[in-house]
Amino acid sequence: MNDPWLWLGLAILLAYTIEAITGFGSIVIALSLGAIVLPIPEMLPVLVPLNVFMSGYLTWKHRQHIDWHLLTALILPLMVAGTFTGYVLTPWLGTSLLKALFGALVVWFAGKELWRLFSGHVAELHGRTTSRILTFGAGITHGLFASGGPLLVYALTGIQQDKSRTRATLLAVWFTLNLTLSVLYLFDGSLISSFGRLVWYLPLLVVGVLAGEFFHHRLDETRFRKAVYSVLLVTGLLLIVRA
Repeated sequence: MNDPWLWLGLAILLAYTIEAITGFGSIVIALSLGAIVLPIPEMLPVLVPLNVFMSGYLTWKHRQHIDWHLLTALILPLMVAGTFTGYVLTPWLGTSLLKALFGALVVWFAGKELWRLFSGHVAELHGRTTSRILTFGAGITHGLFASGGPLLVYALTGIQQDKSRTRATLLAVWFTLNLTLSVLYLFDGSLISSFGRLVWYLPLLVVGVLAGEFFHHRLDETRFRKAVYSVLLVTGLLLIVRA
C-alpha cells in the first residue's frame, strides 16, 4: 500500500473486529499497526473520536453496572490529571521517542498477557497507594497514546469487582477520557484537519463490529488472544527498533 492511510484503514477494520471478538484494545491494536508507517500524533485525532462512538454506545448500554463511586472518587480524578499531563508532554517528546515509548508499552502489555495465558500466572493484588500511582501513570499513557487501558487494568488488580461492573466502569472511563481528548484535538485544530479521514473510517468501525460479532462464537477465544498478543509483541518490538 503506497498510501499509509489505507494501511491505517485496514488496521482500524482489524482492530474493531478483534475488539468485538475479545472485548479489548481497539486503539492499542490500530495505533500499534498504524505506527509502523505513520506518526502517532497524526493518527490520534482520527482514532480517538472513532472510539468515542463505540465506547459511548456501550457505556449507555451498560450504564446500570457502572461503579460510580470507584469511577468518580478514584479513577477519573487521577486519569484526567494524567491525561492532561500526557497531552501537554506530547509535543516535547518528539515522534521517535513517542514511537519507542509506545512500543515499550505494547511489548510490556503483550508480554504480560502471553505469560499469563501460557503459564496460568495470577497477578498479585496491589495496595491502594500503588493502585493510585499506577492509575495516574495510566492517565499519562492515555494522554500520550490514548492507550491507558493496559496500565489501568493492571492498576485495578487489587480492587475486587465482578466482571460486569469492571467492564461497564472501564467503558465509562474510555468514553469520558476520549471525549475529553477529542475536545482538546478540536481546540488545537488537529481534529478539524482530520475530519475527512474520520468520516471515511466510520463505516470500517461498523463493519469491524459486525464481523467480530460473526466470528465471536466461531473462534477459540484463548487461542485467538494468544495470536493477537503475539502479533502485538512483534509489532511493539518493531516500533522500538524503528524509532
